[in-house]
Amino acid sequence: MSAADQATIDPTRTPLSTKNKVLETGALLAQNFAPVNAVCAHLNAFHVYSSDPHRCVEANHYCSHISEDVRQCLIYDTPQPSARLIGVEYMISPKLYATLDALERKRWHSHVFEVKSGMLIMPGPAGVPNAGWEVAETKEMEEVIGLYGKTYHFWQVDRGDKLPLGEPELMGSFTSEEQMPKGLLKERDERYGISSEQKKEKRGYIEEPEVQS
Repeated sequence: MSAADQATIDPTRTPLSTKNKVLETGALLAQNFAPVNAVCAHLNAFHVYSSDPHRCVEANHYCSHISEDVRQCLIYDTPQPSARLIGVEYMISPKLYATLDALERKRWHSHVFEVKSGMLIMPGPAGVPNAGWEVAETKEMEEVIGLYGKTYHFWQVDRGDKLPLGEPELMGSFTSEEQMPKGLLKERDERYGISSEQKKEKRGYIEEPEVQS
């Protein structure tokens, strides 16, 4: 199949024109990308559809701090340069969550199980030994475990959508071993060369905060 045929089937694979490549290079050299450059962590986990708990999708979060109590994350389907922006997640501290009304709280999820199960990871940079990086990752998990997240996905890549179609989907997180997508988790772990089970054991000392309802 030619590149042109592939682009017809999947518009996200249309090659950039020479003009756009030149404009992109010029922008990189001349413009200020401060909000994007403020990204300080890459987290990887799985999000579950609130409208259909049987569906989930791998999510690569690129997060920055607005303040000590608020983080914001761009969510991509992969960590590659050609990744599709599929959603956003906001993370807030327990004290801010406590100010929300009962209806609003239903739109937020805890990160306790994601952290304690080893499912939430902070992929390490190439060339850095896993053992050394895991120390930094575990310290990050000590912070994330107490945060509450509000997540919306705009692009349902798991069902093969070629474009972001329909209404935004509220997403949640897994809260028990029975819910976890074991096959997807195994494939993810192998791809990154890590073990969620080992991470679960190493995070055993992290105290579980009380999850506010």
